[in-house]
Amino acid sequence: MKELSSENDDKKFLIVSPQDIKSGVVTDKYFIWTEKILRSKGLNPRVVAEITAREWGIFSGLNDVLSLLEGKNVDVYAMPEGSIFYPNEPVMVIEGNYLEFARLETSLLGFICHSSGVSRAAFKAKFAAKDKKVLSFGTRRQHPALAAMIERAAYIGGVDGVSNYSAEKYLGLKSVGTMPHALIICFGDQVEAWRAFDEVVERGVPRIMLVDTYCDEKSEAIMAVERVERVDGVRLDTPSSRRGDIRAIIEEIRWELFLRGKDVNIVLSGGISFEDIAKLRDVVDAFGVGTSIACAKPVDFALDLVEKEGKAVAKRGKFGGRKVILRDGVIDVVVPYERAKDESESVLVKVIEGGEITKDGEIASSMEGGRSRALRTMELVRDFFVGDGRCAFKETLKGALIRTPDDTDLKSLL
Repeated sequence: MKELSSENDDKKFLIVSPQDIKSGVVTDKYFIWTEKILRSKGLNPRVVAEITAREWGIFSGLNDVLSLLEGKNVDVYAMPEGSIFYPNEPVMVIEGNYLEFARLETSLLGFICHSSGVSRAAFKAKFAAKDKKVLSFGTRRQHPALAAMIERAAYIGGVDGVSNYSAEKYLGLKSVGTMPHALIICFGDQVEAWRAFDEVVERGVPRIMLVDTYCDEKSEAIMAVERVERVDGVRLDTPSSRRGDIRAIIEEIRWELFLRGKDVNIVLSGGISFEDIAKLRDVVDAFGVGTSIACAKPVDFALDLVEKEGKAVAKRGKFGGRKVILRDGVIDVVVPYERAKDESESVLVKVIEGGEITKDGEIASSMEGGRSRALRTMELVRDFFVGDGRCAFKETLKGALIRTPDDTDLKSLL
């Protein structure tokens, strides 16, 4: 089958255009058939659709959903970005005639499934690191067209810095980094490469020297602090297959640097898991995390109709009727819309009204706001695990769905 040409043929990259996403060309074929059938039969019911998952996560990607649905005659409610969500509770609600948004489901879910998965992974990494820094180093593991999205999602999830240079143009975030092995190999001598970095790179950039190219990490770390004028830190990027007891290696390096009166940071990268971070945060100052964040498992969101023409509906395995999420700290209670005393109590805020993005929508989709929300949530989750986990709503809403951090896998990273 001949590949479809894109509107950017001169660029030679196989990337769908924003116009094709917005117009619904990027959709699953069964939505094309569904539209054709409903139109031929004169059916276009007013519905309420909810987006839920059977897992927990950190919500992000709302910014792209707003761009997708702007101009459509729908009302949309959503969690603000950076919010924690739990199994079977809606992160988004869409009200409108079904054909207004039917074929956009594929792209809508794609935006938030991928982004929220990255944000969840970043959240777990930062949660495990506590007060130590976490840097997003993994965009090279994904399609370059996704670089800005991945760095944005990671930043919302809580990372302290991102390495992809494009983040400066598209996100307004200053990118960070150290040096690659290729730089040292080009010089053929690690000391010359370290000195050149110190000489050429602008002074505001920390001098983090890569210390595992030719010799063992301890030897190169000693060489760096003794032979380079300014060293702010050393980075160990040893592959997990060659590490051995990485904690013992780091402790040896720390001792040798301490012995020489050198107070420098230790940065660890290269195949780091969340469990590694939790175990090593007492001896490492910063973690460069790549694949674990950038290639995170997407959240398996689904869009389901829960009301049709004002009546509750649901397919098997789903909870029918529109819902409201009441939140007490990080404890959620999910109740039927009709049982909520005041819609303003809900975690979900109106982000689109009649196709126009609301002021609340602009606030809810803020990258900086999302990151602040996620970082506050980390502290609340820690407090939950060390506290009594009481919920102000539990005694008054029997039959409601109760969701707490116990529905996550975060406790093991404390």
